[in-house]
Amino acid sequence: MGIARRNLSWTQPGMLLLMVGLCMPVCVEVPSGTEAVQGRNMTLACISCMKREEVYAITTVKWFYKPPFGGDESLTQIYEYSAGQPKEQKSSMEGRLVWNGSRDLQDVSITIINVTMNDSGIYTCNVTRILHFEAHNHLVENEIRISLTVTKEASDDFTSVLSEIMMYILLAFLTLWLLVEIVYCYRKISKAEDVTQESVSDYLAIASENKENCSVPVEE
Repeated sequence: MGIARRNLSWTQPGMLLLMVGLCMPVCVEVPSGTEAVQGRNMTLACISCMKREEVYAITTVKWFYKPPFGGDESLTQIYEYSAGQPKEQKSSMEGRLVWNGSRDLQDVSITIINVTMNDSGIYTCNVTRILHFEAHNHLVENEIRISLTVTKEASDDFTSVLSEIMMYILLAFLTLWLLVEIVYCYRKISKAEDVTQESVSDYLAIASENKENCSVPVEE
């Protein structure tokens, strides 16, 4: 009994930790889109997943922009998120940038409103996290670059077109498979009913024959 209680006391915390681990949000570093359409909105995705020791870090995010053929001297800061406050910087995009990050600061994306042709260029997302330990502070930096091209009209993406075609093929295959299953099940049920009816008929015939054979002759 003591061993069983000891195993149970170890099992309950283990199950609790497992449930907490399953409930924690999953972070996936998905690359950003690189093509925008003039006059539409464009979200520059910057996802920097935190490690377990970085969960309680102080996070600062800075966005930079450089023209397509500009040098390092043309690098301009356009946005900053610091001390829990998002803030636009003075640039040609001022008034058109919107913070699109998540509460846990793993997704630190921004959205450009009403994209213009002049918004083409290289965008840099710089994420800095300061981890406070008892003995020292640890600095962690992550940088993501996005080369954005702005077009006047949306172009057909070959990957998306291929995915759409594959989706229709899959739907057609599933529909055909479902029809085959329905026909198969219908025939199987019909055959089972026929067998059942034949069995009942044979049983009634045998019962009737046994009844005639077992009749007691009447003595005169």
